[in-house]
Amino acid sequence: MASFARLAGRVVAGAGVLALSPVLGLATLAGMAMVGAQPTAFAVTGLAVFASVFFLGLLLVVPRPRAAWGRWLRAVVILGVEATVVWQVTVATLRPAPSHAPLAPVAGQREWRLQTGSKLAYVRLAPKRVTRPDPVVFLHGGPGVADLAASSAFFGKLTADGYQVYVYDQIGAGRSARLRDPRGYGLTRDVADLEAIRQAVGAGRLNLIAQDYGAQLAVAYLAAHPDRVAKAVLSSPAGLSQGSPTASVLASPSEPSQGSSSATFPASPTEPSREAPAWEPQGREADGKVEVAAVFGRDGTPDPRLLAVSTLLRVDPRAAHAFAGDRELDAYLDLVRQGAPHPCPAAATGSGGYVGLTGRAAPGSLRLRLTGVMSPVLIVKGQCDEQSWASAIGFRQALPSARLAYLGGGTYRSEAYLGLLRAFLSGRPVPAYEGQVPPPGYRGPV
Repeated sequence: MASFARLAGRVVAGAGVLALSPVLGLATLAGMAMVGAQPTAFAVTGLAVFASVFFLGLLLVVPRPRAAWGRWLRAVVILGVEATVVWQVTVATLRPAPSHAPLAPVAGQREWRLQTGSKLAYVRLAPKRVTRPDPVVFLHGGPGVADLAASSAFFGKLTADGYQVYVYDQIGAGRSARLRDPRGYGLTRDVADLEAIRQAVGAGRLNLIAQDYGAQLAVAYLAAHPDRVAKAVLSSPAGLSQGSPTASVLASPSEPSQGSSSATFPASPTEPSREAPAWEPQGREADGKVEVAAVFGRDGTPDPRLLAVSTLLRVDPRAAHAFAGDRELDAYLDLVRQGAPHPCPAAATGSGGYVGLTGRAAPGSLRLRLTGVMSPVLIVKGQCDEQSWASAIGFRQALPSARLAYLGGGTYRSEAYLGLLRAFLSGRPVPAYEGQVPPPGYRGPV
């Protein structure tokens, strides 16, 4: 009985060491990255530690037989398992995943080179005669979920009412430039870019049409530049706070090689402007399936390369970017978004890797600053909507001039939605939904 207890204890201890091996490997990888090691060096060192600890665990799990032939068999089994596992993990860690080819330009695509240092792809659509002085700017969601072709085709219909329309891919998304340091992404950068866009197009004020995360950007811009927005439409708005509990891990400097963001949120004497990106998938489809897949793989099994990237992003985003490039992350997150079930007919598109994995923690004082915003705001919720109903109510409560409109059976690319936009932008009455709870037939999170 005593020998059996010792054997069981040895097996349990060995299993614990085996389970600890990937943790120690990732910790070594992170430590080496923090001291400035190159990607090859920190990856190989982390794998070596994993292999060593895994080998120790196998020695503990498999008891040493007394017979000579048994010891030889034990050695063959241990070495075979060790070689097989370490080889598979090494290949999975070091081999880049399939990546995207560069996206082909869309019809009418141009590029802004802004004073913030951002290089943004955009499409300008103009009527034969501009009769509305305030152009329309569309802010896509995600972050990183952009569809320049489809968005410009749809919102370009507003040119029939005399508006100039601008549709652009935010920094780090779609056909726009990427930053070498993922810490440069964030709400402050996006607000600075939008103000630079206003100056570039020579507009005194903008009409903003925003969707999903774009609503966060729109209200942050409203708080920073309340006199620069004529009207704003927030469609299927994401919540005012999308930050991560671990967001304080990372700082948020501007990209040093491409300029710094000069515009930021208005300073508060009690709460300084701040922003803290973190590894946090922004997709919210399928009750967290995207969040799990973005670290563990589409089927939920551990993916050594993605675990390495997620670990590096927590300690040194620049090392993560050097280890796995933008195209690789773009392609992976696009696959994740496509694989996740969508409750609504139109599934999200993407091509924004690192920017899509960067949390957007708005300043806590943002709600307070929004109480002084007087620009008319229309919040639109569809019958089938992937954002929560509570998010829309939160925006309505935070913005004194906001009203909520319910889009019955239409989508955010339907004629019914376009009719709402045209009515609101032109000053015509828009039916308001005054209830606090969703109407009957609403399909979406509450």
